[in-house]
Amino acid sequence: MSRNRNKKVIISGGGTGGHVFPAIAIADALKERLPDVEILFVGAEDRLEMEKVPEAGYRIIGLPVEGFKRKLTFRNIVVVAKLLKSLVISGRIIKEFRPDAVAGVGGYASGPVLRAASRKGIPILIQEHNSFAGLTNKLLAKRAKKICVAFEGMEKYFPGEKITLTGNPVRKEIKEMKETNLKTEGYNYFGLVKNRKIMLVLGGSLGARTINEGVMNNLEMIRKSDIQILWQCGQYYHEEAKQAVNDLALKNVILADFISRMDLAYAVADIVICRAGAITIAELCHAGKPSILVPSPNVAEDHQTKNAMALTGKSAAIHLPDREAVEKMIPLAFNLLNDISRIKEMSVNVSKLAIENSAGKVAEEIIALMGD
Repeated sequence: MSRNRNKKVIISGGGTGGHVFPAIAIADALKERLPDVEILFVGAEDRLEMEKVPEAGYRIIGLPVEGFKRKLTFRNIVVVAKLLKSLVISGRIIKEFRPDAVAGVGGYASGPVLRAASRKGIPILIQEHNSFAGLTNKLLAKRAKKICVAFEGMEKYFPGEKITLTGNPVRKEIKEMKETNLKTEGYNYFGLVKNRKIMLVLGGSLGARTINEGVMNNLEMIRKSDIQILWQCGQYYHEEAKQAVNDLALKNVILADFISRMDLAYAVADIVICRAGAITIAELCHAGKPSILVPSPNVAEDHQTKNAMALTGKSAAIHLPDREAVEKMIPLAFNLLNDISRIKEMSVNVSKLAIENSAGKVAEEIIALMGD
């Protein structure tokens, strides 16, 4: 192991929890294998990673980068200017940190950093979460030495000889939650009543409009029930949701803009309502939780629907189209909570789909790229 001491790795990307937490899981797996490895994160300024990465004990540098707007707007001129500035900063980071390998996990920041690294001859690795490859990763594929994927059939996007099926890394605490009994801790942590059914609603780290509206439009139905709702509404919707809950003086709704202890949230939940992002899917599989999946319609090639169908095709989840969610989401969830046999069947089926040790597999690929 001494020959691998003092190695340096940059992990780049972020923007949402679906990028940030897998990146941290990969870093943790690297540290387990190479305790002396030096890891630097590079993310986007003012995004989730700038808070969560330091909390996990890692150093991070932010780039002034943001995504292109889909419609024609002058804002894209600013986006281009920020991208050019980020390329310059990325080159400086590579020169000063001198990494042995760079891993990109998707998100705005990964493009400039991986491009800068490849131009210096530093081996780069791409971790593609989805069944549909993102634009940044497709552009970087020719430069990458290794591409880690979570779905079969990714040869249509990437050179087959570079692909390794690793699955999607999930947070260590979620991966290990089945080995511990966290329910009592979860009840106390969130202030929930034991022996009452619990619905976990995940409106995303920023906010998923349709899911949040689906809850808000059915608060009177929720108020009359004995079901408890643990609701992460996202920062964009927090004030509006808090006002709606307070107006009805709801005692059976626990509202948060962001849930940091997702292991406890999954532990207490009987069912989960959420989008169908690839990392969320991976977490549901590891947690063994039945779910109602409401795929976002605002993603490339409708890949969240493809993610959802991978579960519904194996009777491991329920797919609810976004256009139907506001009206049908909560009534459908109530019906599911009353169908104990279906909940048990879905839990067994979704657990079978978990790919074990994904973060470790990605870490091993990074270590292989660094060589002696």
